[in-house]
Amino acid sequence: MSAQLTAWVFLFLAAVNSTIGNLCLKQSRLVVDRSDFISLILQPYFIAGLVFYAINVILFAKSLDVLKVSLAYPVLAAGGFTLLVIASQIFIGEQLNSKQYAGVAIVLIGVFLLASE
Repeated sequence: MSAQLTAWVFLFLAAVNSTIGNLCLKQSRLVVDRSDFISLILQPYFIAGLVFYAINVILFAKSLDVLKVSLAYPVLAAGGFTLLVIASQIFIGEQLNSKQYAGVAIVLIGVFLLASE
């Protein structure tokens, strides 16, 4: 596999890990007593979220070996954002309205334009 393709795979996997981390953080808020700080940081979903964020950062850093940060970060952010919108609907039951779907489309179009050198 070429270095360029490997970098894009790392970037995609970073977005996946960011999405999983966000879902874990949301789940941690649903199952813990929010008034107790120690319970928050020791909650297994919260710790899992931190682990997935750490993996996200490692994969993103590895993708920067080849990709320009001015391209990689917007793609990571939009990819993570889009995956999170889809995953939150599937796993948490959150729904978006038509204006919000239009916003997702605009973000994706913007990143596509940014990425097309």
